[in-house]
Amino acid sequence: MKLPAPLIAGRLLRRYQRFLADVELEGGRVVTAHTPNTGSMQQCAIPGYRVLISEASNPQRKLKYTLELIAVNGHWVDTHTHRTNRVVEEGLRSGAIAELAGCRVTPEVKFGASRLDFCLERDGARTFVEVKNVTLCCSEGVACFPDAVSIRGQKHLRELLRAKEEGLRAVLFFLVQRGEATAFTPADHIDPEYGRLLREVTAKGVEVLAYKSVVSPVENRVGKRIPVVL
Repeated sequence: MKLPAPLIAGRLLRRYQRFLADVELEGGRVVTAHTPNTGSMQQCAIPGYRVLISEASNPQRKLKYTLELIAVNGHWVDTHTHRTNRVVEEGLRSGAIAELAGCRVTPEVKFGASRLDFCLERDGARTFVEVKNVTLCCSEGVACFPDAVSIRGQKHLRELLRAKEEGLRAVLFFLVQRGEATAFTPADHIDPEYGRLLREVTAKGVEVLAYKSVVSPVENRVGKRIPVVL
C-alpha cells in the first residue's frame, strides 16, 4: 500500500493524550500531529526517535499533521493502525498470503457479537479472518501482541472459535511491523488471559498466521511469514 507523499522528517518529542504527538521538524519548528493508534506504543513512542509525518490538504482538519512511521532499531515501524487492514487486504487480493489466496474478499463482516475484518469465499466455503497490528517485541527478534490488556482482542478470539465450531474456517492474522522480528508469540506478561485464550482456540482449530510487513517511506506491504510460538 502506498503511503501519503511527501512525508516530512522529524524527531518525536512526546506522545500524550493517546492521540497527540509533538514532533520537532528539521529546522527546529515543533508541530502537533494526530496519532492514529489507541495502543500503548511502548518501544515506539520514545522521545528522540526519528519519525515521518504527513500533511493533510483538508483545511477543515483540526490537526493537519499525522504521525505515519517511527524508526525503531534501524527499521521503519508503521504505527498507523487504520492502515493495517488495507495492507492485509492488498495482500489477500494479490495472493501475497499463500494460505488465503484465491478467495473473494469482503471486508468488515458481522459475525456473532463482533464485526470481523474479512470474510473470504472460495468454492462455496467461507473463511473469517481477524487482523491484529503488532509493533512490540517481547525479546530479541520475537514480536508479541497485545501491547496492553485487550478485552476486545479476547472477544475476537471467542468469536473466531465460535466460527470454527460452526464449521467455518477461522484465521487470526498478525501483521508484524517490526523489521527485526523472526518469530511471533503472545505477550503473556502484558495480557495473560489473551495468551491463554489464544492457545485454547488454536488447540480447537483456529488458525494463526504471522506475516512481517515490509515498510519503507514509500509503502507498506505484506512480506514473509514468520513462525508462531505458543
